[in-house]
Amino acid sequence: MTIGERLKEERNRVGANQTVFAEQCGVTKNTQLAYEKGERSPDANYLSAASAAGIDVLYVVTGERKPQPADSISAREAKLLGFFRQLPENEQVNLVRTASALALTLDLGV
Repeated sequence: MTIGERLKEERNRVGANQTVFAEQCGVTKNTQLAYEKGERSPDANYLSAASAAGIDVLYVVTGERKPQPADSISAREAKLLGFFRQLPENEQVNLVRTASALALTLDLGV
């Protein structure tokens, strides 16, 4: 799938027609059409406006969805993950075993 195709998919997902969406992003309908056909590439100003209009710009550009708020982690979890990533592989394995054992103990009420 191309950038233009993903852009059109996202525009449809947010329920905007080409004319309205183009206006929101500061371009003409013809420019919007050229982006969606892959004849032109959107610039940073357009992508910033598209993001503000609800478009997942990461998905449009790379084909990968950005994590949704429900998928995000807390600051405490992010800090723990940062520490985990700093550990050597063998210590990561040990930490996972320890965390698993602690979680199992809590689940069993031991």
